[in-house]
Amino acid sequence: MSNSSASIARLFGMIVFSFVFITAGIYHFTEAKGFADMLPDFIPWREAIIYLTGVLEWFLAIFLFIPSMRRITGVVIAWYLVLIFPANIYAAFAGISAPGFKSSPQWALWVRLFFQPLLIWWILWATKRPYRTNKGYVLSNDLQKKLKH
Repeated sequence: MSNSSASIARLFGMIVFSFVFITAGIYHFTEAKGFADMLPDFIPWREAIIYLTGVLEWFLAIFLFIPSMRRITGVVIAWYLVLIFPANIYAAFAGISAPGFKSSPQWALWVRLFFQPLLIWWILWATKRPYRTNKGYVLSNDLQKKLKH
């Protein structure tokens, strides 16, 4: 893939991801109880946490459009997705349906877990800065380090 087509693909991926996050943030408000049910009962202020994470997802989606903040925002989103992953695991074990659904088949609750690593890969890939040599080639971090030594 050429430098320009890789950049276009990453930009497109980042834009689509930001819309996914904006939609998810809205969903945190329209289905707050469903999201709160995905948290164990011992966690206080569950619905407030859901509202706050919805707003956080909006801000993170917006920060993706600020070039100087894009990479760090991608890393923050990846960590955020890691931190909320236990809620999906809890929901799968407890048989809690996805927000907005009265019931979900048990297999669907487990399949949902496989999407979190995909989302993490997606945002890290979409926000990765291309690395250039003096000849204009795009290189990975590892390859660039090897060439310098």
